Amino acid sequence: MVKSILKGMVIGIANIIPGVSGGTMMVSMGIYDKLIHCITHLFSEFKKSVLFLLPIAVGMGIAIIASSFGLEYLFENFPVQTNLLFVGLVIGGLPAIWKNVKGKTIKIGHIVACLAFFALVAGLAMVGEKEGEAASMAFNLINVVKLFVVGIIASATMVIPGVSGSMMLLLMGYYNPILTTINDFIRSLVAFDINGILTGCGALIPFGIGVVVGIFAIAKLVEIIFDKFPLYAYWAIIGLIVASPVAILVMGTYPRINAFSVISGLVCLAVGYVISTKLGE
Repeated sequence: MVKSILKGMVIGIANIIPGVSGGTMMVSMGIYDKLIHCITHLFSEFKKSVLFLLPIAVGMGIAIIASSFGLEYLFENFPVQTNLLFVGLVIGGLPAIWKNVKGKTIKIGHIVACLAFFALVAGLAMVGEKEGEAASMAFNLINVVKLFVVGIIASATMVIPGVSGSMMLLLMGYYNPILTTINDFIRSLVAFDINGILTGCGALIPFGIGVVVGIFAIAKLVEIIFDKFPLYAYWAIIGLIVASPVAILVMGTYPRINAFSVISGLVCLAVGYVISTKLGE
């Protein structure tokens, strides 16, 4: 239970950072296939699926709430160390994925899939350095529909290994508005500010419903791909994982680089690698 909550926290933190893929974290910790299976068979295997998904969801919720306040501080004060920690978390999952293709015949299509998805993630990082125009979070019918659609897009990309859902939010101009709305909603809950709570619900509920719809839709598609074309899927994921550190480093900002930050950053990278491999056992 505790280990599953910790895994959920890693996934939750990853999902909130532009350039970091929650799906990649799932792969790195060895729970991706089972998680997709539990989502797509939630009703047919309800008890088993809930027992697996619930602690992960709890961990994600804790991490998203906590990190929405704390990550800004870490990235502002320790950008090198924080980014390299996530690089370590990502590459720590590569050996587990490599086992699925090791010793098997490599086809041209496998290499193409690997290179194509490497280029996809690296390309998104290159164009994702600038945030789109900030979106309106005012409560009206048009914004409710927009937030629902944005929730679908964000969650679908969060589930796909190597693709950062938060980076997609950044490109669409919804990242900072949604993060601010979550923070304001939490503050309103603590202060029992009814108007603030209702304002937050007006934005977060349609977004949350879209997230749930997107997760179920993409999970079924991913399950079909793994069932029909497993080797192509694994090679594509390898491309995504190898590209993810590139995306993380490109998306990061490094105002202060010195010997201490580099050495401590490398230590964080090693720590992230060890955490990823241990959680994936």
